[in-house]
Amino acid sequence: MFSVRQWWSQHRSQFIILILLLVTAWVIRQTQAFPIYELYYWLTRPLEIVQTQRDDEITNARIKELEQRIEELEQQNQKLKEWEEYHDNQPESLKTAPIIGRSADHWWQQLTVGIGRNQGVKEGDVVTGIGGLVGRVQQVTPNTSLVLLISDPNVRVGVIVSRSRNMGVMSGQGNHQGVMEFFNTSPDVEPGDSIITSPASQLYPPGIPVGEVTKVDLEQSPSPEAIVELNVPIKTLEWVSIHTDQEKKSTNIDYSKAN
Repeated sequence: MFSVRQWWSQHRSQFIILILLLVTAWVIRQTQAFPIYELYYWLTRPLEIVQTQRDDEITNARIKELEQRIEELEQQNQKLKEWEEYHDNQPESLKTAPIIGRSADHWWQQLTVGIGRNQGVKEGDVVTGIGGLVGRVQQVTPNTSLVLLISDPNVRVGVIVSRSRNMGVMSGQGNHQGVMEFFNTSPDVEPGDSIITSPASQLYPPGIPVGEVTKVDLEQSPSPEAIVELNVPIKTLEWVSIHTDQEKKSTNIDYSKAN
């Protein structure tokens, strides 16, 4: 008895493992390993779900990236078509320039374009876009130009109401609007009137479209005022045109005074 107990004590673990293996083998044979497959499935399923989710996220991210790239290419293609149509109707001296720099702190004041002195650009050249007036070239380097925008609050542009010919000065408001101050104390102006550059302007050629009157305040002191919605979407500009053949009416360019 002692030897059996001693043997059992020494080999109990191995014996139990052997029994379990035999039972497992019998179960596998009788069930064709279905429980094992089920156990394996439920043990590995969370890992498969995580991997599937990860693969789906990567795939969805890639699809979104491609969709956005296609959308951007379509938008650029459309803008280029519009710009080509606009450019074809302009003088040969018109230089098309991409916007290559714009500071968030001076978004409505200035921008940098990708052509300069080497392409015939000079300080004071008029800059336009689809819709009309954008501003004037303030500084020039061999291959870049700094453009001062008409939306800059320090810029004043001589303008006129196209319908009634009432003149005034428009100041930028640091956004998509300007304020026109009239010389006449009782101007003939109303919402919807077109505003263009004035024949009396010393820096801009006459007749360049500027914007449209949206609001009139005839009681404003010291002179009546009108709110002008700028034609050119200055906030989202990507291309501009520089008129390099404009004759200067004044050699002393002062961007802080009325033009």
